[in-house]
Amino acid sequence: MASVDLATGGAPLTVLSEDEQMFRDLVRQFADDEVRPRVHAMDEKQQMDPALIPQFFEMGLMGIEVPEELGGAGVSFFTAALVVEELSRVDASVGVFVDVQNTLVNNAFLRWGSEELKARYLPQLASEKVGAYALSEAGSGSDAFALATRGVKADGGFRLTGRKLWITNGAEAEVFIVFANVDPAAGYKGITAFIVEKSFDGFSVGKKEDKLGIRASSTTELVLEDVFVPAENVLGEVGKGYKAAIETLNEGRIGIGAQMIGIGQGALDATAKYVMEREQFGKKIGDFQGVQFQIAQMAVELEAARLMVYNAARLKDAGQPFLQQAAMAKLFSSQVAQRIASQCIDLYGGYGFTREYPVEKFYRDSKIGTIYEGTSNMQLQTIAKNILK
Repeated sequence: MASVDLATGGAPLTVLSEDEQMFRDLVRQFADDEVRPRVHAMDEKQQMDPALIPQFFEMGLMGIEVPEELGGAGVSFFTAALVVEELSRVDASVGVFVDVQNTLVNNAFLRWGSEELKARYLPQLASEKVGAYALSEAGSGSDAFALATRGVKADGGFRLTGRKLWITNGAEAEVFIVFANVDPAAGYKGITAFIVEKSFDGFSVGKKEDKLGIRASSTTELVLEDVFVPAENVLGEVGKGYKAAIETLNEGRIGIGAQMIGIGQGALDATAKYVMEREQFGKKIGDFQGVQFQIAQMAVELEAARLMVYNAARLKDAGQPFLQQAAMAKLFSSQVAQRIASQCIDLYGGYGFTREYPVEKFYRDSKIGTIYEGTSNMQLQTIAKNILK
């Protein structure tokens, strides 16, 4: 049988290249050593430990796909998915913090930014500044193009007025991709993406949400009151923001899939250990066939979800169509993460319902996967449209 060369493709999805393996192992060690001891306190305080953020930058986790000449790691989208998975295995809040920076913010710059915008912002985003992606509004969730935020043409640029809601990394970010409509009469074809800095006059961060899960991840309101944005800070073309939004979110859904399989793996790892320690009726509960079958079923579903996420990420890196695969991966992995986390609580019994053990947090964190970056119903709609087109 001929050997498989990773460089020429055809390798099993879960076989990693040497660089991917090295990056994954480095992040796994970091998550266990530096993130895990902080998880409970961050969840209680609803805040990312500020000491972690500089470490994310030092390790190259905030500019994974950014070219080396712009200060990034210069590696693949698939590697970004691996990083998000490994971080989420320990804390999904940390996973999504890094995920948004890479799969949404940096990705949008790389795909839609002018050379000048890339040169100005990507080195900062790779080395010191957190980014955020501001699309959602109070009346614009699944109907992402019902934007009320307006951009009015002004001398040398635009003036933005409106409010954004549900913005991940809003409390820590210094660079925001903000979507506003500059021509409401044109409908979605008036939507434009702007680069807004936290220091711009009239820009402020509003209410921080008190959430069920991923509590250390900040989710905030943004307030724009006649914020002047220079013309050179338009990301892509005026009136083409809808295209940037759709295509960036398609990629971002793979990142959410990676977060979900990380959550599932974390919950399963903790539970597999627990059932071989907990004794009832004179033996370890992991020795009971009923428990073994539940563990096995969880592992099967998790592996299926991982293969879907990895396949979507590999397709994206290969320049192949991945819209349907990304929607499927996000949909299924979020369902699997919830099922696994819920079943793990059952296997812990009463202990699983307490905050003394980690599975209740995995359960709370898993719920967001069916909501953000496109609800499960929106993923089903995307899949169905692609099949029936």
